[in-house]
Amino acid sequence: MLAIGTMNANEAGESREPVPDLSLVILCYRTNEYARDFAERAIRVLEEANLGTFELVLVGNYVEGTDDRTPDVVRELAANDPRILCVAEPKRGWMGWDMRTGFERARGSSIAIIDGDGQMPLTDVADLWHLLQREDLDLVKTFRITRGDGLRRRFVSNVYNKLFHLLFPGTAARDMNAKPKIFTREAYEKLDLESDDWFIDAEIMIQARRHRFRIGERPTGFLGLTGRRSFVKPRAVLEFVRNLVVHRIREFREGRGS
Repeated sequence: MLAIGTMNANEAGESREPVPDLSLVILCYRTNEYARDFAERAIRVLEEANLGTFELVLVGNYVEGTDDRTPDVVRELAANDPRILCVAEPKRGWMGWDMRTGFERARGSSIAIIDGDGQMPLTDVADLWHLLQREDLDLVKTFRITRGDGLRRRFVSNVYNKLFHLLFPGTAARDMNAKPKIFTREAYEKLDLESDDWFIDAEIMIQARRHRFRIGERPTGFLGLTGRRSFVKPRAVLEFVRNLVVHRIREFREGRGS
């Protein structure tokens, strides 16, 4: 379990009952006021989708000493809506750490993860949740058939996914880094995630393969970023490759070589 530090009762979510059908974890790093708009749209989409009870977990972890207003925004939203929890702590890692802190707060029978920058359609969450229930799956996710983030990123993603399948054959998914991802509570509790960086999506899929999760996918379109830059640095590509090799070696050492 993660030691996140001191937070109020609304952030911790310890006293609220009953358990919601879905926890939607939204990664809000440096989205500032846009986090408010995204959360409002998420609530509308989930209400219209008729998928039962839900909660939002807004992850607004921040780098100390910066002008990031996101922590204040997500705290305000959580204080004014009982369906919203937040995590807003000084960062001790990057996307992987943010995701894990959000998962730790989620209480739902199923748990979804999405980036809060608007590149991923919120309607995918509802469609995937219904797929999860209808086909009795462990994990559901999207795969991107159109992308608005440039030719270089599309090329890198294609090469990365091919390398993933070469090292981890038989993985029942096409696009490892695509979100939203949704898993059942039982599936989530089998995961032992440790990545602090952008490799965490691949780590989820490696462990899903290891546990032989029943996986479902549906196509989606991926939009270009507007209003801010991507936080994925060029060196992240080399880190992805290194991590893939390290995890493949670990699989062999632990007797999971197939």
